[in-house]
Amino acid sequence: MKLDPFYLIVDSADWIERLVPIGVKLVQLRMKDVAEDDLRQHIRRAKAVCTEHGCVLVINDYWQIAIEEGCGFLHLGQEDLADADVATIRSAGLKLGLSSHDEAELETALAAKPDYIALGPVWPTILKKMKWAPQGVERLKTWKARIGEMPLVAIGGLNPDRLAAVFDNGADIAAVVTDITLNADPEARTREWIERTARRR
Repeated sequence: MKLDPFYLIVDSADWIERLVPIGVKLVQLRMKDVAEDDLRQHIRRAKAVCTEHGCVLVINDYWQIAIEEGCGFLHLGQEDLADADVATIRSAGLKLGLSSHDEAELETALAAKPDYIALGPVWPTILKKMKWAPQGVERLKTWKARIGEMPLVAIGGLNPDRLAAVFDNGADIAAVVTDITLNADPEARTREWIERTARRR
């Protein structure tokens, strides 16, 4: 499947309403430790904006709620995958993206036949504490050789100046969180990401 090379990951529908209209075509809503009612409201708002602007919305983790809310794409980490019912997710028609950080996790991810696999962190990241050391761009090349035509998402410490390195080493998609959400001008930074990934679109 063909997904946009610029993958924005945010923690609220507020961000999605703010940035998707600029031209974002692939966005993940990743909310942690949130009440179910609040989560559903954010999903509904995000779906409305993404539908209006032709953007693919990916829901992180909450697979039962994603099914109930009629979402089309889900992302799971390895721990979430272990607790998820992949058969139910697939029978509901959802596409599935999976995280991986080492060889064992790659094997687990491939066994689930996902629609994309993410590798990270490529560089050090401030987003969350990671038990894995930065993977480096060479690992992207190894992963891409293993997964073939399946899209490979690079995540962790990315910024526009590092895009050439991830794409040249096999990544199909560059995921970003803090480079945009912590930027002094998130709208301008989003436009820069869109422009810098345009030739791969």
